[in-house]
Amino acid sequence: MNTGTEAAVAALNLRFLLDYPREAARRIEAMPAQEVSAMLASQPVHAVVPVWQSLASDVEQAVFNALPEQRAAELLAELEPARSAALLNRLDEIERERYKLLLSTPVLAEIRTLMQYPADSAGQFMDPRVPAFHGELTAHEALARLRLTKWRGLRELYLVDDDGRLDGRVDIQDLALADPDEILAKIALKIVDAVQDTAPREDVVEKMQQDAITDLPVIDFDGRLVGVIRQAKLASAVQQETTLDIQTMVGASRDERALSSAIFAVSKRLPWLQINLLTAFLAASVVGLFESTIAKYSALAVLLPVVAGQSGNAGAQALAVTMRGLVLREISLRHWPKVVFKEVSVGMLNGLAVAATTALGVYIWSRSWGLVLVISSAMVISMVAAGFAGALVPIMLQRFGQDPAQSSSIILTTVTDVVGFFSFLGIATLFSALL
Repeated sequence: MNTGTEAAVAALNLRFLLDYPREAARRIEAMPAQEVSAMLASQPVHAVVPVWQSLASDVEQAVFNALPEQRAAELLAELEPARSAALLNRLDEIERERYKLLLSTPVLAEIRTLMQYPADSAGQFMDPRVPAFHGELTAHEALARLRLTKWRGLRELYLVDDDGRLDGRVDIQDLALADPDEILAKIALKIVDAVQDTAPREDVVEKMQQDAITDLPVIDFDGRLVGVIRQAKLASAVQQETTLDIQTMVGASRDERALSSAIFAVSKRLPWLQINLLTAFLAASVVGLFESTIAKYSALAVLLPVVAGQSGNAGAQALAVTMRGLVLREISLRHWPKVVFKEVSVGMLNGLAVAATTALGVYIWSRSWGLVLVISSAMVISMVAAGFAGALVPIMLQRFGQDPAQSSSIILTTVTDVVGFFSFLGIATLFSALL
């Protein structure tokens, strides 16, 4: 091909790229990456960018990897920062750092900000290397692209529109069984669920537990597909969320691990132990108010742990159920009257049943109807209070922007101890004549 012919072809290509960027993108997706990169490298960057915005992510990445280094850097600087960040995220660490060195400081700063997802967000769990297809492709064309890019382990393909927004999904088995000329849009299924890249791990866990999914697509704020969270990562997220709640409910830090240093563990646990000590003194001060009553009737000291223990267990049950509802988004702040009423009702009924059993045991032990009356009344009151606190405390903590798992158990223990001690010893003081 002579120089004049090459110039004419380049001019025609330029006109086609500028006037029909989306049609050019569809043509490019059917061409080998090396051939595309050679053609785009000869075109001005301003003509490449509109076409690039319409390329599927897997083709985009393959062509980018084949571009000359300098042209790739120019493209990163001209594309939307979010698109450039997605491109770099799909590279391995060494290549990513190499391209960063070619970017100017302002451009790199903007892209780097978009690449850094918040801790424990969906963006940190996702695999950004996910193939995206357009609905107008035929089954034959889609299979040819899969063979060309050698994607393995895929369960489903994701469809996107011309702007890269998530538009549907195609099961691999449906693709394999489809007629070669059938377009993907005809065999596409609705998206079961998707999650935004900045969503916290709790939202990822919620999506997995509510829907039977193996892979969870991740989108950005514009709805564009930026990655997918695989089943193994989903399971890991559920496991971590569960174990973190177990740690925080007893005052341990989310950051602590089994092999963390002793100094680190002490720095995270000691503040909560000190707070717990203060609440223990508060409960002890309630007992101190009735010191004379206890001295006069020693049986009260024997039965005091029974009331506190039962109310503590009842409160822990209410707390666990409410916490689970909050984590799974089964309840929200507006449900608090219904949740509290339910737990108070449970506390009342359980309190009456436990009080009846306790009354029988205390009467056989003490032969005192007065003592039976005192402990039965205190048992019902303390278990109602425990249900009330177990439901309300985590909801109120979340309402004020606090982690309900972090301190709910400490507040609950304080409430159940104070109410249990005060009700038992207060009623005993009022009815001391019957003891």
